[in-house]
Amino acid sequence: MKALVHEGKNGLEGLSIREMEELQPKAGEVRVTIRTAGLNHRDLFVLDRHKPTDPPLIIGSDGAGIIDAVGEGVTHVQAGDEVMINPGLGWKVNSDAPPEGFEILGLPTHGTFAEKVIVPGDNVAPKPRFLTWEEAGVLSLAALTAYRALFTRARIQPGMKVLIPGIGGGAATFLLQFAKAAGATVYVTSRSQEKCRKALEYGADRAIDSHEDWGAALDGAKVDVVIESVGAATFHKSLERLRLGGTIVTFGASAGDVVQLNLRDFFYGHHNLLGTTLGSGEEYRDMIKFIESHQIKPVLDRVVPLEQYAQAFERMERAAQLGKIGFYIGFGGQ
Repeated sequence: MKALVHEGKNGLEGLSIREMEELQPKAGEVRVTIRTAGLNHRDLFVLDRHKPTDPPLIIGSDGAGIIDAVGEGVTHVQAGDEVMINPGLGWKVNSDAPPEGFEILGLPTHGTFAEKVIVPGDNVAPKPRFLTWEEAGVLSLAALTAYRALFTRARIQPGMKVLIPGIGGGAATFLLQFAKAAGATVYVTSRSQEKCRKALEYGADRAIDSHEDWGAALDGAKVDVVIESVGAATFHKSLERLRLGGTIVTFGASAGDVVQLNLRDFFYGHHNLLGTTLGSGEEYRDMIKFIESHQIKPVLDRVVPLEQYAQAFERMERAAQLGKIGFYIGFGGQ
């Protein structure tokens, strides 16, 4: 089968489309013929985490397709079922943190940027009928990350004020959609006027230029929750907008891993700082029920044939996208 494989060199230079062996599912596993897949920031990071001396790796964490084979003991799905893939491996039940051995599809195991992928049977769920293949293929990782950040960690409630710095990526657009569906007032920031304009179309109550004074732009308003995925570039501005007793949830650091924190200001503010990453199988099922209930669809930036992977990676690296970038897995189009 054909696949997008990383080997031999760090970064994008190590990527190429090549033939890989098509395997059979073992007990408890299923094999999915991938129709569409989604690009995530994680796929960029994997290109450096996967070393040139490591065996060839099929990258990709998101995908949707049709089951074409099931292993022994799998009874809840069968060949021909249309499914989405939960990329979180080994985290079944909602808990404070993932259990030992938790991994994400696409490193160290082969991922979804291939004609077929094998995953545990517990890691597939029926594709909601209201989603197109393009929407289903890009949804899982970003939507699950956003769902856990908002509902499990921040415990968002109707009427809360939520700030989302750096609107544009897939998880951030899901955060906006989910928070609005939950009855929150949502503020977003971006360096891009176009992204600010689009965010207002998608329901944001206010969208401000990241370079502005956030306090002045929000008329001094404080927020109950900040969901941070930008990192050092915005962290202190986010903290300044947090009310006494408010909560910051962080799951990313695309603009810097390290921040300095004035502990006295922090504890006098009675603030909460919570980390999170992806989510459990239980939360994945709850997230699907939530999007079905509210008919929430991913914001699609573009979906292109996998052969155009270099342009797609470059667009994500520049943070030029609004919403999700997806791939058609057919090696020639849809």
